[in-house]
Amino acid sequence: MLTELFTSKTRIKVLIKLFLNPDVSCYLRELSGEFCLSPNALKTELDSLSESGYLTRQQSGRSVYFQANKKHPFFSEISSIVRKSLGIDTLIDEVMNSLGEVDSVYILDDYALGKDTGLIDILVVGKVDRARLDELRQIGEGKISRKVRVMDITPEDFIKNQDVFLGRPHWKVV
Repeated sequence: MLTELFTSKTRIKVLIKLFLNPDVSCYLRELSGEFCLSPNALKTELDSLSESGYLTRQQSGRSVYFQANKKHPFFSEISSIVRKSLGIDTLIDEVMNSLGEVDSVYILDDYALGKDTGLIDILVVGKVDRARLDELRQIGEGKISRKVRVMDITPEDFIKNQDVFLGRPHWKVV
């Protein structure tokens, strides 16, 4: 099974896109445009990953949507490898372990959609030490070679403005 997994750069792009946030589903032309690849080259990878059980396929009208298969025996491992390769696990662990009272952490926007744009937007809900948060952000940027934009908000303010924050693409990490 694993020999089918890491055979090409295209496959790695697909895994990052669909396993970073497993609730994301995409169709062939959407991925083709995002990855700047021909639909034929991408279709081969998507078909192979689907036939191996790593992705699910769902027909909707004339489009076929692909999504990470959460029921696959290796789902959690692949998802963990993707997050580790992007450095998100390290960043979240450091935030959770040294900031104070953290209620929840969200990844927002591009990364929540599974797009590795080089900018990670993070929302921290809780009563946190802002100076320590900024220090961790700077350390995290160095470790993962990506720009990190962090916003912190109290639980009370989050509840008042929940529609604004959760109206954006989001993925609750903690």
